[in-house]
Amino acid sequence: MVKLRGIPVDGYSEDELRQMYFGLGTHLGMPVFQNRSGEMMRAIRDEGAHVGRTYGETKDPKGTTFLSSYARTLTNGPLRFHTDRTDVVGLLCVRQARAGGVSKLASTPAIHNAILAKRPDLLDVLFEDFWRSRFGEESTDKETVYKLPIFGLRDGKFTSHYSLTFIEAAELVPGVPKLTALQREAIDVLMATAEELCFEMTLQPGDLQLINSHVTYHGRTPFDDDAANGHDRLLLRLWLTMRNNRALPEGHEILWQEIEAGRPRGGIRQVAS
Repeated sequence: MVKLRGIPVDGYSEDELRQMYFGLGTHLGMPVFQNRSGEMMRAIRDEGAHVGRTYGETKDPKGTTFLSSYARTLTNGPLRFHTDRTDVVGLLCVRQARAGGVSKLASTPAIHNAILAKRPDLLDVLFEDFWRSRFGEESTDKETVYKLPIFGLRDGKFTSHYSLTFIEAAELVPGVPKLTALQREAIDVLMATAEELCFEMTLQPGDLQLINSHVTYHGRTPFDDDAANGHDRLLLRLWLTMRNNRALPEGHEILWQEIEAGRPRGGIRQVAS
């Protein structure tokens, strides 16, 4: 993880900041698509109560509204620890909220080692397949659900791709097996360990946070805006595929398309209509 400070954001329009930030991003890596609409840069802000209708919602068996991962990002609610489908996530803080919106980060190799020390019986479970759903994420002519382990290893390098929302969404799909008691326990221990090991970071305007998504979980605390006084939280997000990226374990191509080192990959696959 890297944090750069002092990027000038005052005195520029959002469009101007997008142009400057995108240009910076191309010197670091190659931007990839973040959604099925083909956006390569996304404004992360509270878009209000309609986000589910716009970006994906359904009902769980109890009749409760279940928001897609994408929709949750565009609320002022908390975000659980997760990874994004990209080598590096870049978040440029333009404005911060009146309160909250603190970034939470946790090292996944450290989480692995902590579980190895206290609950080694659960490690094998986390290296086994979990059903995931593409709900709200992309338009695809392939399977709407897929299997992928939470932990993986190739050529001595560890990787973790994880979003509990995608796992929960898969359970809502008819025919998909429910999580076993052991899988649920493994996830509970994973999340608790991430909380124990996490460190928090409050981004100030002009801060740029860069996260290696293969070895870092990220999340956030809820936040409250005060737009009248210039405190309506706005982050600009880039997803970057890196020229020096690592090889990913066999089987990860179902999500990443390309798993060999040094190859462009990640992002949301675009499907012609």
